[in-house]
Amino acid sequence: MRKLLSLAIAMMAMTGTAAAADAPVGVKNIVIVPGAFVDGSGWRVVHDILVHKGYTVSVVQPRIETLANDIEQTREQIRKQDGPVVLVGHSYGGAVITQAGNRDKVKALVYVAAVQPDVGESLSQLVASMPAPSNDVVPTRDGHLFFDESKFGADFAGDLTPNRTNFMAVSQVPATAAAFGATMQVAAWHTKPTWAVVATDDRALSPDLQRWMYKRAGSKVTEIKASHVVYISQPEAVAQVIEDAAQSVK
Repeated sequence: MRKLLSLAIAMMAMTGTAAAADAPVGVKNIVIVPGAFVDGSGWRVVHDILVHKGYTVSVVQPRIETLANDIEQTREQIRKQDGPVVLVGHSYGGAVITQAGNRDKVKALVYVAAVQPDVGESLSQLVASMPAPSNDVVPTRDGHLFFDESKFGADFAGDLTPNRTNFMAVSQVPATAAAFGATMQVAAWHTKPTWAVVATDDRALSPDLQRWMYKRAGSKVTEIKASHVVYISQPEAVAQVIEDAAQSVK
C-alpha cells in the first residue's frame, strides 16, 4: 500500500513538473471577439487547441446592435482577466478590438479575416472602398442585416460541408446597419503590435482589402487558403498565429 501511495505521489509530482514546463511563454490570456452573422461556438477548436497549451481563452459574444455596447462588453471581459491580454477579432470583431484594445492590459491585437479601421472609419466605409467578391448582405425592415441564406454556403463558408453551412445560414446572429456604420474614436493598432490572417479565398470580405488594411497597419501577416470562416476550416493555423502573438509580447 505504501509503495502504491509513493508511486502515486511521484507520478503527481512528475505531472506537475511537466505542466509547469509546458506553461506558455508570454501573454497567457486570450480574448476572442467573433464577427457578424455567426456566434462564438465556431471558435471551439481554436479554443481547445490554445487551452491545451496552457492559455486561458475567453470568447465574447457581441450583440451587434451598437458598436459602443460591443466595445464595452469586450472591455469588461478584458477587465476580468488575471494579467495581460491578447485580443483577437474576426470580421466585424476587428472593429471592436480596434477600439476596445486601447487599454494598457492589452498587449497585442490579432485580426482574423477582419476589418482594421482607422480613426473616423467604419466597417461599412471600408467594405465599400474596394470591389467586393460578393454582395450578399441583405437588410430587413427593422434595420437589421443578414447574410443571404441561399448564398451562405458558397460565399461565407465555402470550405465547409453543406450540412454545416445549411445550419449556420438559418441560425445567423443578425447585425444592425448602425453597428456597421459606427466610426472609430481610437485605433489601438497605432500603438499595439498586430498580427493578421488573410483568408485568400474569402468571398465575404475582400482579401485585397484585408491585405491593404494590414499593410497600412504594419501587421505581421499570414495568408491562409480558406474562406471567411478560416478559424473553423483551418483552426490549427489560426491558433498558431494567435500563439505567435502571445509569445512575442509580455
